[in-house]
This record gives sequence, C-alpha cells and structure tokens, in this order.
Amino acid sequence: MSYYFAQTLRSSFDDAVAKTTAALKEEGFGIITEIDVKETLKRKLDVDFRRYKILGACNPKLAHEALKLEDKVGTMLPCNVIVQELGSGQVEVAAIDPVASMQAIGNPELEKKAQTVRQKLQQVIERL
Repeated sequence: MSYYFAQTLRSSFDDAVAKTTAALKEEGFGIITEIDVKETLKRKLDVDFRRYKILGACNPKLAHEALKLEDKVGTMLPCNVIVQELGSGQVEVAAIDPVASMQAIGNPELEKKAQTVRQKLQQVIERL
C-alpha cells in the first residue's frame, strides 16, 4: 500500500498551491499550517532547494471525531499535502493516505474515519 496519492499538473507553482487550497476547502479542509521548505532550508542551512510547500490540512469535524476515538491521534494530524515544483512547467501535488498511517494505531473505528478522510483527499487530488 502506498502512503500517498499524487497528481502532476502543468501549472505554475503558485497556481497549483491556490488550486490545491481551493479543492481542499471544497472538501471541508482548512490549511492550519504552511511550511515553505525552500525558504526554510535557505534560511537555516543556506542551501538552495526547489519550490516545495507542505500544507497542513485539517477537516475540523473529522479531526474531532478521530480525537474522540484515540486521544494520541493528534500526533498524526494535520493531514499533510505537498506541492512541489518538478521543472519544465510541472508541479506535483501529493497527499498523505490517512488509512496507511492509521494502520499503525490498530483501532478499527479510527480506520473507518480514515477511510472517509482518504476519500475526501483522493477527491481533492483527482479534482486538480
């Protein structure tokens, strides 16, 4: 089982971030964290890296339901979605497969919730 799903777009990086954010919103997710990896690596290590953002996406209703089932599941939240520049006008968007990560917990009720999140994230990726 793969731990993510992805789609490659012919798009500018900024447009891909905007489209991804909008598609996440349509599925009830908000962006609660945004990490600019390129900027962080330049500032902290003085290295150059391609444009790469990690979007911490959270669906509050589903996160609340998961936390009621397993109080330590917060260690695996939010759902990370990456947008990375591949070059030649291509940008990849990839999302974590929450079912793959929730298998480590071994809670069947939580796995059911993860299936719902997986479906929503797959719809986001397919919509792009």
